[in-house]
Amino acid sequence: MAVVNYLFQIEKRPHKGLLAIEWLILGYLVLTSLLMLFTWTRLQNPVSMTIGRLQVVAIMLALWGVYRMLPCRLTHFARIGAQMGLLGWWYPDTYEFNRMFASLDHHFAGIEQTIFGCQPALTFAKQCSHPLFSELMHLGYSSYYPLIALVSLFYFFRRYPDFNRTAFIILGSFFIFYTIFIFLPVSGPQYYYLAAGLDNIAAGIFPDVGHYFAHHQESLPIPGWTDGFFYQLVSAAHAAGERPTAAFPSSHVGVTTILMLLAWASRSRLLFWSMLPLFLLMCFATFYIQAHYVIDVLGGFISGIAIYYLLLTIYNRAGLT
Repeated sequence: MAVVNYLFQIEKRPHKGLLAIEWLILGYLVLTSLLMLFTWTRLQNPVSMTIGRLQVVAIMLALWGVYRMLPCRLTHFARIGAQMGLLGWWYPDTYEFNRMFASLDHHFAGIEQTIFGCQPALTFAKQCSHPLFSELMHLGYSSYYPLIALVSLFYFFRRYPDFNRTAFIILGSFFIFYTIFIFLPVSGPQYYYLAAGLDNIAAGIFPDVGHYFAHHQESLPIPGWTDGFFYQLVSAAHAAGERPTAAFPSSHVGVTTILMLLAWASRSRLLFWSMLPLFLLMCFATFYIQAHYVIDVLGGFISGIAIYYLLLTIYNRAGLT
């Protein structure tokens, strides 16, 4: 009963207009809609993309209306939770844009080779193929959305006055990464290695595949113990929504870095230390499963810190709610 009472507690000063995260989403929607307008004839699915955007707005307005009728914590959470749930819809949308540009993977693979003298994404899984190690890597990678839910729910139930700010930082980070992915067409090893040929990659040859990914979405099989439970989770998620896009910087690493900073800011050491092992596994898993180059991981870590403090500063200085 305590949880039910908490959820239906009427807010003392209900927010009448749109929340900061809803304005943020509308801003991203307008930005990408303008980009659609100028590239309409080059897009593969502009009509479905437009319909999807109208549906996002309809959902937002409907939940705003419900909140206005019953301004409690549950309806407040529904407004934010629904937008977090739509992040999976926005992700493939980046591919619809960046498939118009030539792939930059050969440059990133070349930088990787210069720094490490090899391709870690090609060798890591081969050298560490034990089923237990494989499952740990896939556990780390599959913890992405559960960690987002964990931090969000912690703030909702334990740090409610900071819940809006937390949601703004999490959602804002996604849309910053999505904007980068639109204009930076890097597909990642699992796609590029197959397109370029594994013999070429092993020999340190990185051909320019141009616009190959505009019409090809085939990828290498995910490395690891194929009978593992967490392997199957990662494989199913990959089959459901992965595209040859969004490699640099790694948003998995970037967002989980932000989640770690939010966990530290919550002053709950239990939350922070319980998340830390999964965060470390995530960092290694991204190139173990060949989703990213190592430089993508480094880029994700650095950009995650920068984005966290950028969004925190914007929220605090603008007095958002």
